[in-house]
Amino acid sequence: MIASVSGRVAALAPDSAVIEVGGVGVLVHCTPGTLAGLRVGEQARLATSLVVREESLTLYGFATDDERTVFELVQTASGVGPKLALAMLAVHTPNALRVAVASADLKALTMIPGIGQKGAQRIVLELKDKLGTPQTALDAALNGASRKAAWREQVHAGLVGLGYSAKDADEALAIVEPQADAELAAGREPQVAAMLKAALRALSVR
Repeated sequence: MIASVSGRVAALAPDSAVIEVGGVGVLVHCTPGTLAGLRVGEQARLATSLVVREESLTLYGFATDDERTVFELVQTASGVGPKLALAMLAVHTPNALRVAVASADLKALTMIPGIGQKGAQRIVLELKDKLGTPQTALDAALNGASRKAAWREQVHAGLVGLGYSAKDADEALAIVEPQADAELAAGREPQVAAMLKAALRALSVR
């Protein structure tokens, strides 16, 4: 198993990155949140999971080891393959997924493209004892400020990586911040992919 890759970021695409490892460009499929933290030409390390199929070898990359662990665990549920597992982490953080499964929050799970009501019920049933204990309410309160900073940093980095100036990125963040604050107030993690799309829309209509 390839547990991680480290090297220079050679290229970025909407759903993947190319990391140069020992002179070889390795294609790694990632969530928008992970991609937002990468810069072409800079060094990066990604925790990875290799999915082996008869016709292909596909590498998936994550900003943290915990994301990789959850990516692999959710695939033990019936009907969840690597693409759907990646979509789950594109919509929810690992802890948000733990909370959704532990509390049988079907609404949160059906927010994920490709998961319907029956699929959400099956995921709750099959994963409730596998994903581990969610972050406690006290931990969440203590980390509230860092959660807010995390999505801002990732979206800001994503915009700059797409060629916008730091000033443009700051202006777009000011526009979408109320949307993210509403998510935090409701106990949900702001979705970096959704925030990035909203920021891009805000910049396009200036």
